[in-house]
Amino acid sequence: MAEVIQQRIEDRIPELEQLERVGLFTPTEVRAMLKKVSALEYKLHRRIIGKDDFITYIQYEINVLDLIKKRRNRIRYHFKREEIEYPIIQRIYDVFKRATSKWKDDIQLWLSFVAFCKKWGTKKQLSKVFSSVLAIHPDKPALWITAAKWEMEDCSSSESARQLFLRALRFHPDNKKLYQEYFRMELMHAEKLCKEKSQLEQAKINLDDYEFAEEIMKGELAKIVYKEAIQKISGADFILSLLSVASLFDFAKDIQEQALQDLQILYTKDPLTWDFMAKRELEVNLLPSTESVSKQSKVTDIAQKEERCSAVYEEAVMAVPTEAMWTCYVIFCLERFKRKCNSTDLKQKRWDRMMSVCHRAHDLGLLQESLYKPWLHSLQAFGQEDKATEVAIAMTKRFSQSVETWKMSLQVLMESKSDKVHSLFQEALAQVTPKESLPLWILKAEWTEANQSSEEIEAFFAKGVLFLVPAVSIALKERYLDWSFKTGGIKKARKTFARLHECRPLSLEFFRQMLQIEKEQEKCKMENIRECYERALREFGADEEELWLDYIKEELSHHQGNPENCGKIYWRAMQTLQGEQVESFVSKHTLLQTGHS
Repeated sequence: MAEVIQQRIEDRIPELEQLERVGLFTPTEVRAMLKKVSALEYKLHRRIIGKDDFITYIQYEINVLDLIKKRRNRIRYHFKREEIEYPIIQRIYDVFKRATSKWKDDIQLWLSFVAFCKKWGTKKQLSKVFSSVLAIHPDKPALWITAAKWEMEDCSSSESARQLFLRALRFHPDNKKLYQEYFRMELMHAEKLCKEKSQLEQAKINLDDYEFAEEIMKGELAKIVYKEAIQKISGADFILSLLSVASLFDFAKDIQEQALQDLQILYTKDPLTWDFMAKRELEVNLLPSTESVSKQSKVTDIAQKEERCSAVYEEAVMAVPTEAMWTCYVIFCLERFKRKCNSTDLKQKRWDRMMSVCHRAHDLGLLQESLYKPWLHSLQAFGQEDKATEVAIAMTKRFSQSVETWKMSLQVLMESKSDKVHSLFQEALAQVTPKESLPLWILKAEWTEANQSSEEIEAFFAKGVLFLVPAVSIALKERYLDWSFKTGGIKKARKTFARLHECRPLSLEFFRQMLQIEKEQEKCKMENIRECYERALREFGADEEELWLDYIKEELSHHQGNPENCGKIYWRAMQTLQGEQVESFVSKHTLLQTGHS
């Protein structure tokens, strides 16, 4: 092994000498590099080699390449690349090959190999890398796409890219992304040919020596890909994705028209089709582009476009009366209403349309749950509190199991100061699954604290802390303690704490809350702090090494603290904590003793 390593190090000597001779590195730096690469070489020739050893080696060599590049630019020396950079690049390539042959399933390693070759390697090397990775991982469509894009964009080889896509489709005949990228590639190829022909014609060069197939330049190959794709893969969303690609190319009008026809024939009942056809009306430009247009004309044009969109949507909800279709219509109305507009008339039209559509969808029971929120916010923003309250209560009948719906509805009633809040809370807690009811309890606590008497608040918390769901009980205990301190001071807080500290389940935050309250007192007594720590340690001492450390810090820092107690606390912690927590506690305690807390 030593002979192999020595030989590899000696092979580096010519490039190191060149680095020193041309002034890119100093003699000291060359010696340091030699020492470093010796250590890296030894790691790569051990019996047991880890992936990190390869990555460290590769990263070091890449860093050297980057440094050489920077120093070349600085001293403006750009010669002898064959003697300096090329051997390093070849060495990295060889190490990558060893690593990928050992860890063939590591996609990230292969992608790093590809990225390196793109930046530093030759086309021939990268072609070999792609061949290897695709032979091992033909099940990864993204790799096929990356390879085909490289052939098309970097190597200008549309034929090779086409062959890769065709091979990929044999493995993945139903992959949408592959068809989309293949379709895009054929359109790009046709566009490239058109540009080349145009440039040659402008230069008045005889075209007889060149081959420009008219069918390809018109996008016939792309049409074939499109037809094959929609036969293999169904769905309006897929046709729309191909249409969006075709719309980027001016010469592909025929394909765009074909896609629109297929949408309307094959997916007449699909909401996506109607949604697309409606929004197309916004793109129709009726105003003259060459003349100056007044603001009023622009507003009128926008209003007409939106009216045409709305007409298509009206036809759509009649033909396809589903929640998905109404969702598209409502979202369109909401989006248009949110757009900035200086015209009062246009704003009013948008408001009337949005309200009408939301009401109709709601009455039909086809308004999506997530769309109630913007609708309710709009009603509140425009002062229609009564209507917002009516809608909020109605939506809970339809989505009676949804926590978010109840929460939204209750917030609307709370903001409007409705007298139905309390009864709605009771109904909500009865309908929702107890395990999911925490947000409702928190909301009720906020409302109760703000709107009810002390006796009613006490009764609410007394009931809430006994709730069977631990998360609810814990959260309300913490809130009860906080409320007690804010309304009754330290005495009431201590009384509440004394009542609750044995009422399980408990949280560490509950005890830390009480500790913070005690520490904030003008006459802060250590005996009260000790009691809190002791009670907290009974519950959480086996799992929380930080709690023990905080206790020790308190004994050291408090003016009534007793440093002699720290040793006792330490040994209690060692007996109580388990496993890795003991090691963590010991290391942190050592840092504390040396003043690094």
